Amino acid sequence: MNFKGKIFLITGGTGSFGNAVLKKILKTNIKEIRILSRDEKKQFDLRKKINDDRLKFYLGDIRDYSSVVEATKNVDYIFHAAALKQVPSCEFFPMEAVNTNIIGANNITKAAEFSGVKKCVMLSTDKAVYPINAMGLSKAMMEKIMIAKSRNSKTIFCATRYGNVMGTRGSVIPLFVSQINNNLPITITNKNMTRFLMSVDQSVDLVLYALQNAKNGDIFVQKSPASSILNLVQGLKILLKKKIKIKNVGVRHGEKIHETLVSTQEMSKATEKRKFFIIPKDKRDLNYDKYFEKGQEKLDQFDEYNSSNTYQLSAKEVAKFINKFKVLDSFIE
Repeated sequence: MNFKGKIFLITGGTGSFGNAVLKKILKTNIKEIRILSRDEKKQFDLRKKINDDRLKFYLGDIRDYSSVVEATKNVDYIFHAAALKQVPSCEFFPMEAVNTNIIGANNITKAAEFSGVKKCVMLSTDKAVYPINAMGLSKAMMEKIMIAKSRNSKTIFCATRYGNVMGTRGSVIPLFVSQINNNLPITITNKNMTRFLMSVDQSVDLVLYALQNAKNGDIFVQKSPASSILNLVQGLKILLKKKIKIKNVGVRHGEKIHETLVSTQEMSKATEKRKFFIIPKDKRDLNYDKYFEKGQEKLDQFDEYNSSNTYQLSAKEVAKFINKFKVLDSFIE
């Protein structure tokens, strides 16, 4: 894409995604990239690390509409990555998840429309599909807000859904490596539990694909391989060449055995590309009778897309996958 003269805004841009997307976009002819976040220390560190005059930092919180509006003035594109992402944190403090992941997301959509932003890509998660925890529920509501806003907006709103992004802050691989390096047993919840695997670079490619191809209300999902927790541990054992002890702690509160990226209902209307699924918005209007009179037929012909029925990586393939994307070289903070 040609970004000449364009201005980007990345909310939560000092996090894992922000670091990765900055490296790619700053290689283009972009005019300016704005980072909106509330942690001045992380902003200071990123400013020193990147040292590029096109990078501008806005101190603020997406919960505060006034700071969001200020950051969106004259912006062409938004990547909305700011969120509370940790399942336990959101379980103990669900209203904080509401304030950031729901109300904050609504502030982004309102400010984007007010400022005439061309496109806004909102980052979601597999936990938003059939949600069983507060984090997933709040992200599911973020998607619903995006879709509702997209029905009558000149700004194009869309979303991307991710599985586990390897090596990012809070992901399981840094935890396992830390346990291994400290001669501690690796704590697994269930050896048969499966999770999608994707790299940080792939997550950036997905939002750029969405930015280029989105129609209003679309949700983009990248096809990804998965691994059982046991194969993930065995893959790390191959790479680190160390003896590993495993401690089974049981499935934690708010966790699923398998994660879903596309529901059965969504698969019935999704467009399948070579690398992606594109889920269009529900196009029914505000004539409520249609919700009661017209349903979906033959849903039993479709299967959801989950981490159990996608391609399963063996331990050796997990090791190769991690090595290919240099996950162990330096974990992104």
